[in-house]
Amino acid sequence: LENTDPRTRGRGIQLLSQVLLQCYSLLQEKEVLHLVLFYENRLQDHHLVIPSVLQGLRALSMCEVLAPGLAVSVLKAIFQEVHVQSLLQLDRHTVYSIITNFMGTREEELKGLGADFTFGFIQVMDGEKDPRNLLVAFQIVRDLIARNYSLGRVVEELFEVTSCYFPIDFTPPPNDPHGIQREDLILSLRAVLASTPQFAEFLLPLLIEKMDSELQSAKLDSLQTLTACCAVYGQKELQEFLPSLWSSLRREVFQTASEKVEAECLTALHALSACLSRSVLRSDTEDLLDSFLHSILQDCRHHLCEPDMKLVWPSAKLLQAAAGASLRAYLCVTRSVLPLLLEQHTKHPQSSQRRTILEMLLGFLELQQKWGHVDEDESSVLSLRAPVCSVVFSALTDPSVQLQLVGIRALTVLGSLQGFLTPSDLELVVDHLIRLALHEEDSQSSEAAMEAAGSLAPTYPKAFSGRMVPRLEEELQAGRAEREEEGCPERRSLRQRCLQALAAVSTHTSIVRETVPVLLQHLRRVQKGSEAGTVQDLVSVCQSLHRVALQCQQDAESCWYYHQTVVPCLLATALQAAMQESTHPLLGKALLEEEVLAAMVPVISAATTHLSPELAAQSVSHVVPLFLDGEVSFLPQNSFPCLFQPFEDGECLEAQRRLVALLMAFVCSLPRNVAIPQQERLLRELLALSCSCNCPFTATTAAKCFAGLVNKHPAGQQLDEILQLAVNRMEPGLAEGSRRTQALTLLLWVRPTLGTGWREGQEGVVTDSALPTQVTKALVLRYHPLSSQLTDKLLALLGDTELGPAAADGFSLLMAESPDVLQKGCHADVRIMFRQRFFTDNVPKLVQGFHGAGPDVKANYLKGLSHVLNHLPKPVLVTELPTLLSLLLEALSCPDRVVQLSTLSCLQPLLLEAPQIMSLHVDTLVTKFLSLTSSPTMAVRIAALRCAHALTSLPTTVLLPYKARVIRALAKPLDDKKRLVRKEAVAARGEW
Repeated sequence: LENTDPRTRGRGIQLLSQVLLQCYSLLQEKEVLHLVLFYENRLQDHHLVIPSVLQGLRALSMCEVLAPGLAVSVLKAIFQEVHVQSLLQLDRHTVYSIITNFMGTREEELKGLGADFTFGFIQVMDGEKDPRNLLVAFQIVRDLIARNYSLGRVVEELFEVTSCYFPIDFTPPPNDPHGIQREDLILSLRAVLASTPQFAEFLLPLLIEKMDSELQSAKLDSLQTLTACCAVYGQKELQEFLPSLWSSLRREVFQTASEKVEAECLTALHALSACLSRSVLRSDTEDLLDSFLHSILQDCRHHLCEPDMKLVWPSAKLLQAAAGASLRAYLCVTRSVLPLLLEQHTKHPQSSQRRTILEMLLGFLELQQKWGHVDEDESSVLSLRAPVCSVVFSALTDPSVQLQLVGIRALTVLGSLQGFLTPSDLELVVDHLIRLALHEEDSQSSEAAMEAAGSLAPTYPKAFSGRMVPRLEEELQAGRAEREEEGCPERRSLRQRCLQALAAVSTHTSIVRETVPVLLQHLRRVQKGSEAGTVQDLVSVCQSLHRVALQCQQDAESCWYYHQTVVPCLLATALQAAMQESTHPLLGKALLEEEVLAAMVPVISAATTHLSPELAAQSVSHVVPLFLDGEVSFLPQNSFPCLFQPFEDGECLEAQRRLVALLMAFVCSLPRNVAIPQQERLLRELLALSCSCNCPFTATTAAKCFAGLVNKHPAGQQLDEILQLAVNRMEPGLAEGSRRTQALTLLLWVRPTLGTGWREGQEGVVTDSALPTQVTKALVLRYHPLSSQLTDKLLALLGDTELGPAAADGFSLLMAESPDVLQKGCHADVRIMFRQRFFTDNVPKLVQGFHGAGPDVKANYLKGLSHVLNHLPKPVLVTELPTLLSLLLEALSCPDRVVQLSTLSCLQPLLLEAPQIMSLHVDTLVTKFLSLTSSPTMAVRIAALRCAHALTSLPTTVLLPYKARVIRALAKPLDDKKRLVRKEAVAARGEW
């Protein structure tokens, strides 16, 4: 420490400082005093020693036993002896750390220095350029202001030393290990500039100057900073600059081509108006809000009257931004603007101009919603009730669809304003909505009218249940009376709209009690044979019932009413149809079609998932005995011609067995804590049915039901026994014989929508034997130990020439989200990260199996692998990419189009997320993608073109050698016969 060579002294002090950084908490007060005095003295030493001295002072600044006065002494010594900005970045950061530490522990002592401390810090920070240090320095300034340190006469100096960085112009270097982004610095500096009204006189002129800049980034930063300032400024700070601020904001909105700049201008104007609205007025002061709004009205109002309507929208946006800040501002603006808009509506007969005027009016009406109830003598909207309603109603009868849509939106807003619509207005509203919903040719207007009815119904339940529901029922009855004639689908379309409207309006308990019986009556008429019902009619009713069920889920009363009304009725109707099948094959046969039963499944499921455990237990005590014992007493109209025995053998009972789909929908949607009566017997019956039934639909639904129950079954001996029974039933069936498909039903599941055709999956892929992975998936989701054993069986089947393709497709289902039974919405036991675990356990086996497989079954392993990878979270996949990429590239050569599609959809995001790894294989990728753009399958051509497009995200130097070849090759799909292929080809070729 006393060596004459400064480098040696520096090493001695460095060693001491390193020791102190390790043991500063063990020092005693006298030791700290002695060390502080030593280090302060060393600040006068050679400049080579200073960095080590600062490290020692940083250690001492963290000592809790630091004597009073020492913190001030250290900082004075640093301010006086050290020229901080001549130091290296790390050493400057050390100085900021010392100041931060003392501000955290010795605040009162530092405040005793008054403005001298602030001035000393200004000297330290002045000229700082490193972004790491600036983040710390900006935080210190924020603390100085927030903790009320004395700024004294150095307010302007403090502002200057920070505002010199505004607006931030920083681009982080590539591969920056510190991760500091431009946005971090912008937000940190903005927090400083907007932290105190004392900066207003210096900052506002700066912001106005930067708003007039040609740089969009400077404009945006200035506008966002102005918005932040308005939260802390008052009327006094803004008064002098309001005319200039308004001039800049107005010019930008009127002239800018940037939506971002326009949006930030409107936000800033809203903030200014809100700031002026908050100011407390004295009797002798001017109301700046009133004069500010007067300036806005004066500059914008006349544009609303211009014949060409060129500046109508910018003016309306400015007025709405100012009006939305407070009720006082809203009343001031609307008092002047609304009468003018209504006047302009009468002057412009064209639909396009009226639409523009109505959209502006709608903007002001929506603002009224923010303030709730306003007295009529204050609200200009309420005082203009009659002309406003007239304008909106006229829009609803206009032939222009776009004007109708705006009118419907306005109608919804008017209905939400308390006390706005009179009883006679409300009747007109309902009549208009009925007409638009049922008879308007354009489907957009029809759907919008239904949505509006659903929005308004909870506010006016009596009006809609007393006027709309009866009218819809009459139209439905009229539709039944007139049987459909072939080639005249208008009546069917009207009936479907009636059903949709009945569902849409069912958003209040009292209305649900009116609409549900109407929908169920329509369903029963088909079963009774009183009309020639089509499958589509029945599906439409079920879709409407499903929508009502979803709308009832959030209200316990509605949910229970719906469940106890709809579920028994559907079961009874289906039972009646199934029992009629053997004696009167034509009556109610449509009800037993797979598509109709599949449409009933989500109805029953949605009616069950949100039941309380007590009510669910009450319901399950009826439904399970119905299927196991034929107990029909709880059903309405329960006089059936024969017994209900869905689990018995016999061809005559085939129709009854199909109703297991409804059992699945019910029991698999129950909460996990609801006990299912006779569960073991039910599981055995379902297992037997899934393995023995010749009907794919019935076998599949039985297997899915079995899997859903197994997934929720408590762990223990009973579960192990039933699973062992399932394995014993599957193993012989999978080995050989005519029941291999039924055995695979318990093991495999490709994802067709239930009932849309079990022999053809998506993209036309034959999936006759690829039915649900029921048991395996049920166990995979809950990490059951047996899941690995069953997955191994599935892996072994990949080498089977007959069942291999279906087994490979089963991996898609194991990884994909389940559409019905095995999902969280049905309370299934789904563990987080089950996909990652499945990947870790099984992909090595798939890769090993591929390498050892014969040429005739290699494609099965590739297909299974591509399905697993396609559903894996992309961050996980990127980490495993180097080891799997060669297999993925080989999969592109597989003739199976499912493999090609799955692999392409897996590779496309990887090109964007892992460009460095993909660049190593660019030659192979280009060749494969271009080859597949000529595939006979449209979906493969589209996916290949998207991948060719994604290739452009790789480094340019990698791509340049292939540019001419790719552009030449992509000319061919520009003439593809399919429009969607041409669209992708244009995008990809243009990017190249």
